[in-house]
Amino acid sequence: MPVRKTLCGLSEIPDGGAIERVAAIFDRDGAHMIDESLVLTRHGTEVSAYVNVCPHAGRRLDWAPGQFLIEEGLLICAAHGAGFTLATGECVYGPCRGESLMRVDVALDGADVQLRD
Repeated sequence: MPVRKTLCGLSEIPDGGAIERVAAIFDRDGAHMIDESLVLTRHGTEVSAYVNVCPHAGRRLDWAPGQFLIEEGLLICAAHGAGFTLATGECVYGPCRGESLMRVDVALDGADVQLRD
């Protein structure tokens, strides 16, 4: 049975916006659990989660801890201005166009957003 951890309530994420949560996830190799800053985005009842790191230069996406710039449905990297779609994490403009944020598997359980293991 998969282990799940509640990250937040759906209502804590502004519709069309993003929040930060820190959670233990497996590293890119899947070998070790590490604490990562996550970006949780919402469109209606659809929630997506990504590691809070831009693929261009490895910097955090937020301009201040937990503060994200959202423009016209895109998450904007504070360091170099790359624009990522909220739903897919794909970079549609900027220095890493065509790359994507590292997706983290989440699901809704009632009104709770849960991290899937």
